[in-house]
Amino acid sequence: MLYYRTYVKDESLPWVTFVHGAGGSSAIWYKQMREYKKHFNVLLVDLRGHGQSGRGTWEEGDHFTEVSQDIVDVLDHLHITDSHFVGISLGTIVIQTIAQNHPERVASMILGGAITELNWRTRFLIAIANLTKYMLPYMLLYKLFAWIIMPKRNHLESRHAFVRQAAKMCQKEFINWLSLTKSVNPYLGKIQSSISHIPTLFIMGQEDHLFIKSVKSIAQKAKTASVKIITGAGHVCNIDKPDAFNRITIDFINGQKRRLAS
Repeated sequence: MLYYRTYVKDESLPWVTFVHGAGGSSAIWYKQMREYKKHFNVLLVDLRGHGQSGRGTWEEGDHFTEVSQDIVDVLDHLHITDSHFVGISLGTIVIQTIAQNHPERVASMILGGAITELNWRTRFLIAIANLTKYMLPYMLLYKLFAWIIMPKRNHLESRHAFVRQAAKMCQKEFINWLSLTKSVNPYLGKIQSSISHIPTLFIMGQEDHLFIKSVKSIAQKAKTASVKIITGAGHVCNIDKPDAFNRITIDFINGQKRRLAS
């Protein structure tokens, strides 16, 4: 089972599950915990091969379905029937996969730095990584990715946070996660059409230059989705602008409670 931590404030309160991105760990939510623990019960997980979960047990053909099932297994173990989910970067694909396969478990989705489509620049970077993954140290590739995705000086803390966490991985785990990017675009199109009924907040940094355009386009078509843009933030907006991220996302979850109550 994945490594997890829980913070239980009151059993009557909603659960919020945090899902980090590739190369990160649950530690990247350190700027959210103080505020979230005031309002909700919180579940933090380290995805397979990340943080304290150790090396994952990968089988040939494993995809986002198997990665997301790891989290559902933790929910089952803790007897959590449903949860709000907060994700960042590649973790947003994991959350959308849970919503597709187990919609009854997902009260709402908050997708930060959401990946909804890989544009030609991102596909080119991934192609280069796949060509060189057995020749170059994975940390060299990861640092390059981090710099391209989070290039500005005000992204420095986010970039360093993810690089520090990625250093706990190994080359094999990096390659396993890189393999998940195959055929991502058609996969994302499929899951997005099947989970459009779930309340969704896309929260993006204004400077998230690789992903923000496609998010805006998708959110315009979805009846249950909204977009919030944080000025002065990049891809990892929860670290770049934590106060704005916390205020917007907590208000969104509380809004779902009010909606259900009415």
